[in-house]
Amino acid sequence: MVRSKISASLMAAVLAGMTLSGCSALRGSDDDDKRNLERFTAEQIYKRGEYELENSRKPEDAVFYFSEVERLYPYSEWAKRALIMQAYGHHRAGEYEEARGAAQRFIETYPGDADAAYAKYLLALSYYDQIDEVGRDQGLTFQALVALREVIEEYPDTEYARSAILKFDLAFDHLAAKEMEIGRYYLKRGHYAASVNRFRVVVEEFQTTTQTPEALMRLVEAYLALGLNDEAQTAGAILGYNFQSSPFYEDAYRQLRGRGLSAEVRGESWLTNVYRQMVQGKWL
Repeated sequence: MVRSKISASLMAAVLAGMTLSGCSALRGSDDDDKRNLERFTAEQIYKRGEYELENSRKPEDAVFYFSEVERLYPYSEWAKRALIMQAYGHHRAGEYEEARGAAQRFIETYPGDADAAYAKYLLALSYYDQIDEVGRDQGLTFQALVALREVIEEYPDTEYARSAILKFDLAFDHLAAKEMEIGRYYLKRGHYAASVNRFRVVVEEFQTTTQTPEALMRLVEAYLALGLNDEAQTAGAILGYNFQSSPFYEDAYRQLRGRGLSAEVRGESWLTNVYRQMVQGKWL
């Protein structure tokens, strides 16, 4: 038993030494490394890329070595590994377009590979991580949602799908927040009809997001300003049924009570249909 433990330890040390020697053989000056890579095996160049990725503050240095593996040994197993690592290295460097390019090439070249799910996830992540502040253009958010949905649908049983679901919900909420920002802008300036249109989008298309309670409260505010009391009361009723513990309901209730009104379904409007769907479960 003791002998087997010693042998295992010795073997681990030998393997570690081989790996380190492979990297050290490549560690001359950077210029020498990049000029003389033809002298090294695909594995040695790949290991140097791994070393740079772990120890350098510049992921783009690692990307260089991974790309050289693909260039010098294009049909090897190491080239396949290097391509997915290029995508990862570009992403770490914040080079999102390049990351997408490498990930897409992997997916197209090795569609049935076990790492295709990770490549697809990296592709989606390269869009997701570019989602900027709410006030910016949301085109990338739409692209992130599309790419994340593909991960969820194509690789449902993977860890990447589970992560993609969480990110999808956050990106979806981000779009709703954009509508809310524009709606609040119109509301503040007295453009009540325009603000209603934005809040309506949130209530009808983004019901599952965290923005819905405020959207309903803002609809109460906007409709009261327009003198459309039935719509204001119906919005208050939906808010009260679904989000009664929310501070937005308290605000809406206060506004309605200030006009001698209550939160109840009144009249026939798009909000009446929403009430039937959300509260009574009647989908028309």
